[in-house]
Amino acid sequence: MATEVLALDKPRSPKRPAARRSNFELYSWLFMRISGLALIVLVLGHLFIMNILDGGVHRINWGFVAGRWASPFWQFWDLSMLWLAEIHGGNGLRTIIDDYARKDSTRFWLKIVLYVSMVLILAVGTMVIFTFDPGISAN
Repeated sequence: MATEVLALDKPRSPKRPAARRSNFELYSWLFMRISGLALIVLVLGHLFIMNILDGGVHRINWGFVAGRWASPFWQFWDLSMLWLAEIHGGNGLRTIIDDYARKDSTRFWLKIVLYVSMVLILAVGTMVIFTFDPGISAN
């Protein structure tokens, strides 16, 4: 009996090195879960303090905000809520842009608008929290 040897031709395309993959999407997914949990605590605490505790919204005025932001704890609380909400929402919009923008140029420009708006909102919000002067007249 003759033994048949099956020989395969060499592939026509050269071997490509394995693509270097980053774990950005994994970290992005993980950030969305962790920041979502943190935002639940921060936002529910904010709503409870602002709307339910000690007379609710009727006590919120310039003096209330000035007294609240005089404490580094409340500055950190509000700053954390601002940054986490902005980055969480921006990451979600980035994912939507990636999923639904068909052309690369459209995707590029939508992401540029998203990133610029995120930076501006974070910069203005952070500046307001840290430079708020309670001594300015409310009039």
